[in-house]
Amino acid sequence: MSATKIKVMLSAAFKEAYLELVPQFERGTGHKVESLWVPSVQMMSRLKGGETVDLVILSAASLDALRNAGLISDRTDLARSGIGVAVKSGARKPDISSGEAVKRAVLAAKGIAYSTGPSGIYLMELFQRMGIAESIKSKVKQVQGEPAGGVVARGEAEIAFQQVSELLPVPGIDFVGPLPADIQQITVFSAGLHGAAKQPDAARALVKFLTAPAAAPVIRKNGMEPA
Repeated sequence: MSATKIKVMLSAAFKEAYLELVPQFERGTGHKVESLWVPSVQMMSRLKGGETVDLVILSAASLDALRNAGLISDRTDLARSGIGVAVKSGARKPDISSGEAVKRAVLAAKGIAYSTGPSGIYLMELFQRMGIAESIKSKVKQVQGEPAGGVVARGEAEIAFQQVSELLPVPGIDFVGPLPADIQQITVFSAGLHGAAKQPDAARALVKFLTAPAAAPVIRKNGMEPA
């Protein structure tokens, strides 16, 4: 296979592991990778609107929706990710040992930040189930295009919720820990070949590289579990 350029559209959840692994892939194969970082909501509308790339990396549920729309030809799971909690560096860490403890922390917080991605969608449903969605509505900042942790680092919210992999690299925050098991939501992030991919073979080679045993330690180091 001759060296070529692969166009990848992906969400930020897999970013840190990807940024470490892709240069290794480029050195080993001679292929070049162009990466388009797009929030999940925008990615869905752009792809459904006719934009074409070679590879899409997104939550498995969203990729399945694109497959059902005839835009993605196959799906390979890359990593499993849980939701984490963070506060501003040096701030008191709340008790998050149970769902009830998280509920108390959210009610006590002056501001809450979460994303428009899979973790944010889940949290909206979780707070509805907890019966607190209305009472915290005025305190919530739903963030798009930057990590929720950045809002907390600037002091614009007290507590941030997002995929662990998206919180760990943010400067100016302290990672409190993952959500407790009784309310945790695991999201699978997957790679899908675009039906109109110009470089399908090279894109498949990248997927093979990202799922190889050598990639597993990098994925773990960045707050996810290999799928």
